[in-house]
Amino acid sequence: MEDTGHKLRNGPMMSSMSFRSQNTRNSPSSLLRQDGKECSRLLKVAPNVYHALKHGNAVVALESTIISHGMPYPQNLETAKEVEAIVKQNGAIPATIAVLDGVPCIGLDDEQLERLAKLGSNVRKTARRDIPHVIAAHENGATTVSATMFFASKVGIPVFVTGGIGGVHRHGEQTMDISSDLTELGRTPVAVISAGVKSILDIPKTLEYLETQGVTVAAYRTNDFPAFFTESSGCQVPCRLDSPEECARLINANLNVRLGSGMLIAVPIPKEHAAYGHFIESAITRALKEANDKQVTGNAATPFLLSRVNELTGGASLAANIALVKNNAYIGAKIAVALASLRRSPLRSAI
Repeated sequence: MEDTGHKLRNGPMMSSMSFRSQNTRNSPSSLLRQDGKECSRLLKVAPNVYHALKHGNAVVALESTIISHGMPYPQNLETAKEVEAIVKQNGAIPATIAVLDGVPCIGLDDEQLERLAKLGSNVRKTARRDIPHVIAAHENGATTVSATMFFASKVGIPVFVTGGIGGVHRHGEQTMDISSDLTELGRTPVAVISAGVKSILDIPKTLEYLETQGVTVAAYRTNDFPAFFTESSGCQVPCRLDSPEECARLINANLNVRLGSGMLIAVPIPKEHAAYGHFIESAITRALKEANDKQVTGNAATPFLLSRVNELTGGASLAANIALVKNNAYIGAKIAVALASLRRSPLRSAI
């Protein structure tokens, strides 16, 4: 069966289909090509994602770790499809990103989503550092925030929706356990729409680290930085945004001045689910103690903590997690549409 995907090659040979006729600010990477022939060592871009990028339409990148490691099958598949549907219903094209058989894929079809969901934790959790190994070994990889940002940037997707990003772990000043999500935000020009930082982390230190990395941090319709399961972490943000259009203008300015860094737009969990916040926080405290007693560290820490918190809360944390991801997808799609419209406008300013 002929592969109809579109590819991105990191090399000097370019497809004759360059996008010079398009506004280059709207276009995907000039390396994006439409040959559909080779499979290995290339980024495969789904046809609908390719065409949206070509015409400067709104695209929203989505990670795949939430599918493989975030929840059990079939709930993970149902949630993935529902999130993609929300993005579509609000005018954008969803591009779930994963590595399948060693090939980075930008945009998955239903069959690929189901395959990923059924494999679950048998899929390698893939951050930036893991990308070469997963590709070289022809493995399947579920992309974390850092890897998803990397691939999204390669094809020119400026907006990425996730649940919550990683950060500085509690006692990080001793363990140096700091998520690569933070350094990726410092060097990759993608706007991440999330419910802030997971509350299992040290949020003040995470925000300090983001400042060091030069990352713009904003909050949506609030002055308080959200803490994933709760609406506020007690930390103030330097930038408040009250509409998708304001978010789009901020992202557009970042891209136009070519800072090279990304930005974090934090969206509070919906109020009806935030009511469980304090209950969930007490479960987190207990789970953190158990993780310490069992010496669970590194990239195993977050999956352990989230799973244990879900057990302790009788599923309330998972329900809240799903709700906030869907809410982020809704707002992220609105932002992506506003950004695409802004970048197509001949009247927009240089900055």
